[in-house]
Amino acid sequence: MAEFGENNDRLSPSNTGGTVAAIRDDMDGKAHCEVSVSNGDCGMTGGDMVGPGSSAVPDSPVLETANDASVVLDTKPGIPRRSSIIKDGSRQRKERKKTVSFSSMPAEKKISSASDCINAMVDGSELKKVRSNSRVYHRYFLLDADMQSLRWEPSKKESEKAKIDVKSIKEVRTGKNTETFRTNGVYDQISEDCAFSVIYGENYESLDLVANSADVANTWVTGLRYLISYGKHTLNMIESNQNTMRSSWLGDIFNQADANNSKHISLCAAVQLIKNLNPGLKNVKIELKFKEFHKSKDKTGCDVTKEEFIEVFHDLCTRPEIYFLLVQFSSNKEFLDTKDLMMFLEAEQGMAQVSEDTSLEVIQSYEPSKKGQLNGWLSLDGFTNYLMSPECHIFDPEHKAVCQDMSQPLSHYYINASHNTYLIEDQFRGPSDITGYIRALKMSCRSVELDVWDGPDNEPVIYTGHTMTSQIVFRSVCEVVNKYAFVASDFPLIMCLENHCSVKQQQVMFQHLKKILGDKIYTDTPKHEDGYLPSPSDLKGKILLKGKKLATTCTSSEGEVTDEDEGAEMSQRINMESAEQQSITQKKFQLSKDLSDLVTLCKSIEFKDFPTAFQRQRHWEFCSFNEVYAGRCASDFPGDFVNYNKKFLARVYPSPMRIDSSNMNPQDFWKCGCQIVAMNYQTPGLMMDLNIGWFRQNGNCGYVLRPAIMREQVSYFSANTKDSVPGVSPQLLHIKIISGQNFPKPKGSGAKGDVVDPYVYVEIHGIPADCAEQRTKTVSQNGENPLFDESFEFQINLPELAMVRFVVLDDDYIGDEFIGQYTIPFECLQAGFRHIPLQSLTGEMLPHAWLFVHVAITNRRGGGKPHKRGLSVRKGKQWREYATMRVLLIKAVDDVFKTATLPLREAADLRENMQNAIVPFKELCGLSTVANLKQCILALSSRLMGPDNKPLLVFNLKDQYPNMEPQGLLPEVLKKVVATYDTMIQTSRCLLENSDGVYERILLTQKGAMEFHENLHEMAVKEGLKGRKLTKAVESFTWNITILKGQADLLKHARSEVQENLKQIHYAALTCNLSKDGPLGSVTGSESRVRPGSLEVIPEMVPREGERFPGENSS
Repeated sequence: MAEFGENNDRLSPSNTGGTVAAIRDDMDGKAHCEVSVSNGDCGMTGGDMVGPGSSAVPDSPVLETANDASVVLDTKPGIPRRSSIIKDGSRQRKERKKTVSFSSMPAEKKISSASDCINAMVDGSELKKVRSNSRVYHRYFLLDADMQSLRWEPSKKESEKAKIDVKSIKEVRTGKNTETFRTNGVYDQISEDCAFSVIYGENYESLDLVANSADVANTWVTGLRYLISYGKHTLNMIESNQNTMRSSWLGDIFNQADANNSKHISLCAAVQLIKNLNPGLKNVKIELKFKEFHKSKDKTGCDVTKEEFIEVFHDLCTRPEIYFLLVQFSSNKEFLDTKDLMMFLEAEQGMAQVSEDTSLEVIQSYEPSKKGQLNGWLSLDGFTNYLMSPECHIFDPEHKAVCQDMSQPLSHYYINASHNTYLIEDQFRGPSDITGYIRALKMSCRSVELDVWDGPDNEPVIYTGHTMTSQIVFRSVCEVVNKYAFVASDFPLIMCLENHCSVKQQQVMFQHLKKILGDKIYTDTPKHEDGYLPSPSDLKGKILLKGKKLATTCTSSEGEVTDEDEGAEMSQRINMESAEQQSITQKKFQLSKDLSDLVTLCKSIEFKDFPTAFQRQRHWEFCSFNEVYAGRCASDFPGDFVNYNKKFLARVYPSPMRIDSSNMNPQDFWKCGCQIVAMNYQTPGLMMDLNIGWFRQNGNCGYVLRPAIMREQVSYFSANTKDSVPGVSPQLLHIKIISGQNFPKPKGSGAKGDVVDPYVYVEIHGIPADCAEQRTKTVSQNGENPLFDESFEFQINLPELAMVRFVVLDDDYIGDEFIGQYTIPFECLQAGFRHIPLQSLTGEMLPHAWLFVHVAITNRRGGGKPHKRGLSVRKGKQWREYATMRVLLIKAVDDVFKTATLPLREAADLRENMQNAIVPFKELCGLSTVANLKQCILALSSRLMGPDNKPLLVFNLKDQYPNMEPQGLLPEVLKKVVATYDTMIQTSRCLLENSDGVYERILLTQKGAMEFHENLHEMAVKEGLKGRKLTKAVESFTWNITILKGQADLLKHARSEVQENLKQIHYAALTCNLSKDGPLGSVTGSESRVRPGSLEVIPEMVPREGERFPGENSS
């Protein structure tokens, strides 16, 4: 079955006459206006939209038989479903005509006010009614003109029974968040964004509905919530709030332009005004909209009145998706007050320490109307301004500066690196230019390459040997490096010298390096006893030369070393007639001792194999790997490669067969811990997007700290893991692609004129277990403001190594074309509603081109059927998977690891019981597991008010664990809420009170096991282990230590999660005036709301002096 709600249609109020006044006329007893239904692009499979005047409802899986019994039909994909037969035409409330429009232009008016929503609901729309046991009915729903009842047609019930009184509606719930949805067999086929539920009656029954698009669902949710809030006063409320702030603000702008007070301005002036307010709009579109408006009014002149100016602005610049978001938090007002905005900032945007003063600062910064600024109100335009501001960009601003520990050894970092830096085109025939170095250094590249050869006039030159690339003078490159080396980053720069010069010209190289770079070159001799390279902080402002080095025993002015010649390798590969791999003969050359002495921390050596390297390689020795060979190492020896890179620097350069200077995928080698993956900066595309995006996460300084599991001396990690990583808690990434703004036409595209049919890919790049992609539907002929409204979920097993890439493409039958992209490390994502600035193929920002998304990250693992678990696993204890210790076959060590079995089980039970108890509470609050507890209390607060407007439940915040106290007799549904809340608090309390002891026992086992680490090899040999069994024992030891560290960390994180949850409950109860001690009163800030004896008494888990948490580094 195709997914419900995938159609790109919108619900339109156009057939109602477009005004609330028409509804009021109808209520006053005036002529009943005929309401027509457009069947245009309703997107229903196999037929038109069907009203009550039709003989059948298409796609219904239910056959209504003669005795009104419902027969559930097969709904397998590809099998057409039978229709419902309407037998009794007399039950139709009124005849509904079908009209068909063949216009290619979208004729609907944007939904941007409660008035639009009410009009659309009176007009009605087809919705899918979901029942238990996988039954789905297609019904036509509408709001009575008197706004007292919600009806649906056709129905087996009498017409007076096929309705719900508006006053009986308790709540309107978005998403698939009722028991009917969760237990339905078609759960997976229903779009989360198109589903909503009407909770009504004293027994809190649910009417579960699915719209054809998220727009339609939002329209019904918004309109019904208005009706619940204001009842018979809804129209008065709507009319009193008809965009007065927008009208007054735009009126002031118009009056300033109308200097002569002539009540009109020229068309050109009006176009420019709107262009100034919304720079992403094209002048042609604005002018066309004015002309269309004049034509519809039969107006002949070109001058624009104030009313026309406001109307066109409203039509062009209103974003319905932001309007629907605003009314979710505005308590059904047309603006956000300071308390509404506080809740939005805290609950959705994850902002900490929010007060009403914070809200006022936002309002003063972004609200354009004087009325809004004076009253502390944020209008739709102010809210739009805020959401498009840098404050709401997806990239976490904390990562715009250096935010990682820079005091670890150099080998613990990924280093931004360039290959053949001097090239600005391909590496076989392309030109060389110093601008290649300037570009790379300005992009925080920290490893550049110099391929140096003898040049004319005794001046060494740089180019790719054995090719037709042009040449640049070595001295010029040194001068550029001296000028730009530390412009973008203070951290060390590695200059990879591929030296092919004669000894004579090597002396010239040495003189240029000493004269131009001088003391910037790091020349201190490394110490054997250090064991690791210095840190980036220790080497700030220093240049490290990588190259060949003579033996310390060499006393003459020169000596023989092996040549490094990537160009010769490429030339030989090109000239090979056979496709088989052939060995490249390495030649010797003479190296100047002066030049050799400038190389200290990065001595180039040839890699033989991992056993040899582990035994003989010094920490200052540096190997370069051909892409193909590195890939083979990653495939055949993934664990060894990771362990090798914990201590030694490894550089991977592109295959010589990449004569077009295409790029390899850096993730293939980052996952092995390779620090220096050399990229062809001159070649844009996916691989450079990943490289540029990756190095943004630490202030764009060119260094990124590797994941702890890839740095710690005793830890187990395989680069090719296709499952969860031992000791790392997987994250669930929930992304909703909401809309786009101002997508440009793809460069070079001419087949479709200016038409763009965009869709969005969301890609996850990381370890193999994390790599995934999802795409939205295509939005036809709309690059200006396409609405996607599609949600995706990804499990991220190693968050520290994951990246998210958003790609916008133009759907074309010839071949989809690139529009824009944005790549961001997972760790840099900001949760909440965010705008994403799109970049071109070459990395430039596309002017005014944005994606609007919602991001949520949870720590719940995937697994099981969604309709049985919501968005998370709720495993019973008997089905729980526990971390286990591997057997080494070394009795003394195995006996120590056995002592961890019970505490590991207890730690898992404490975590899982706590997390599993939260899920049913969120479900009873009507939210998915993506929601936080602050959002849960907010959603619950509207249901807790009794008839006398007093809460039925309050929170006692005096105890460190806030408990719910009923204030009278509770309906059954609220009793369930109290019961699940109590369970949640009890499991949270159990975790806080018992985690210390469990943690200490895990720590004790880890310490005991680590005492065997140094002598593990000898102990294994004594036990008779050798060969593969010996290797397996060592691997099992590191696996067990990794598990112990990871499980201890997970327990520590679970403790932090509980403390955060308790704080959220505390603050939300105060904000919603549900505290037993009374309303919030004069308290304005979250900080000032904390009362003595509440949260401060919750003990933090602090290690004793001189002790560290398992898995925690000394830094």
